[in-house]
Amino acid sequence: MTESARKAELLEHAYRHAQAHGLVGMSLRPLAEAVGSSPRVLLFLFGSKDGLVRALLARSRQDELTLLDGVRRDGGTLAEAASRLWRWLASPEHRNVLALWTEAYARSLIEPDGAWAGFAEQTVNDWLSLLGGFQAKSDGDEAAAERTFVLAVLRGALLDLLATGDRTRVTRAVEIHLGR
Repeated sequence: MTESARKAELLEHAYRHAQAHGLVGMSLRPLAEAVGSSPRVLLFLFGSKDGLVRALLARSRQDELTLLDGVRRDGGTLAEAASRLWRWLASPEHRNVLALWTEAYARSLIEPDGAWAGFAEQTVNDWLSLLGGFQAKSDGDEAAAERTFVLAVLRGALLDLLATGDRTRVTRAVEIHLGR
């Protein structure tokens, strides 16, 4: 098995483990044991624990992009894309990975020169660009404001859901905002 094949295999195992058990505050040793590896191999393949977390978040992102590709093929609008994204975000199976994303996002804000420097701004800009692909007219201040509003609703709702676990209330709030 090549290094890249082994890396992909370990990433997939780590992703499934992170979905089931979370990784916030976990050291590499128990994770390595859970995925059938060693901390040294994980460090060799991913460079650091932060490198592994970035790879896990990128893996999660691939699931989101696949979802958006389906919306795009169906000719979906910005509201439809946001609604489908919300269903993905609110799914219990993604909670632990999204808590990990939240930790990385917060670290980017709290430690602007640290290992997560620029992560928060990069993810905002990336999502705004992706969401723009679902707008009939994505140029101009109004279009930018509209997708910024959608992103803010999704992010705020995600934080509320992670804090309270009240999926019904938070989902209803998202539906109300997306229906406007």
